Order: sequence, then C-alpha cells, then structure tokens
Amino acid sequence: MFTGIIEEIGEITAIAPSGDGWRLTVRAPKAAQDAVHGESIAVSGVCLTVVGSTSGTFDADVMKQTLDVSALAAASVGTPVNIEKAMPVGARLGGHIVQGHVDGTGEIVEVRPGDQWSVLRVAIPADLAPLVVDKGSISIDGTSLTVSGVSAAGDAEHWLEVSLIPETLAATTLGSRTVGDRVNLETDILARHVERLLAFRAVSEGGSR
Repeated sequence: MFTGIIEEIGEITAIAPSGDGWRLTVRAPKAAQDAVHGESIAVSGVCLTVVGSTSGTFDADVMKQTLDVSALAAASVGTPVNIEKAMPVGARLGGHIVQGHVDGTGEIVEVRPGDQWSVLRVAIPADLAPLVVDKGSISIDGTSLTVSGVSAAGDAEHWLEVSLIPETLAATTLGSRTVGDRVNLETDILARHVERLLAFRAVSEGGSR
C-alpha cells in the first residue's frame, strides 16, 4: 500500500529479459539503502517486488501483464521514474490510498504552464472515465493528485486535468512531461468498488424481472 507521495526520482539503469517479462535495475539511493528482498516499491505507480539490491540500486521483475497495461513497456535505460516505498503502519496518509495496481495509461494532450503551477490535461480511456470525478483523487505515474477538471459524460473524448504545484513539478517526473507522453493511471479504489457493486446489482435486477 502506498500514498502517492513520491520520495525520490530514480532512473532505470538496466533492462534484461526475464521469461515473458523484464528484470529492471533501478538507481534509487534512498529506496535502495535499506531495501530487502521481497518488499514492495512503487516505480512510477507500478508496485514491484524487490528481488535484489545494492547500496544504490534495486532489481525487480516486471511480468508481461504489467507491461501490457502500463507505460513501463515504453521505458528504456535512462528513463526517470517516480519512487515510493510502501507505507509503514502508523504513518500519516499524506496523499490517498494507492495500491500500485495500474488501471491503464493516459496520454498528455496539453501542458499549460502558469506562474506558480502547471496544468496537465490527460486523455483517458473510456472505461476509466466514470471512475474519475472533479476534486477526486487520481494517481498519475504514482503521484497522488487532485483532479481539477474532467470531461463531461457525453463528450466524445475523455480527459482529466490536474494542477501541479512547484513542489510536485520539482519532486516528480511530471515536471518534465510533454505532450504525447504516456502516463500510468490508477483510479480511486472506492470508485472501482462502487462500479463493481453497481454492475452486479444491474445483473441481479435484470435477471429478476
């Protein structure tokens, strides 16, 4: 379990085939200094399990299913990534509940810089649009953010906007994102549960008529 508060920007230093997936080596001095085999670290919002580490790097396997649904599939040696270690019991929940289970990817379609912040507009898949609400929480590349704008339900194209303060721009990879970049999206866990419950209710009510 994570909170979406990024602890450092790491860098992918090696990618090796591992079965039908990859084994990544990530340089992340803060996370790696006390990383132990089997612990979870979120890499740009993707929960990965540590399989080896040094004083400055850690290794993690990425299975094919994860590559299929996340932006990690486009990563290469040198790609910067957001790093967050799992939340310890008793810690403050500074962001929101983030599982590290990516729902899909979005594409940055607009960047509007301001004097004190920057606004990103992200095109999102139609199946994720109902799970995103104005002023709700969203995880983009593992960063806990508040949605500042959404497309209307009837719009042909679905999008969300987030406003990034200077700290977020400096402390995460989002500050260097440009139009056309793909980002990992994880919607709010409560919204996903509600959608699932409503789907079962619809089936139940349809069958009882």
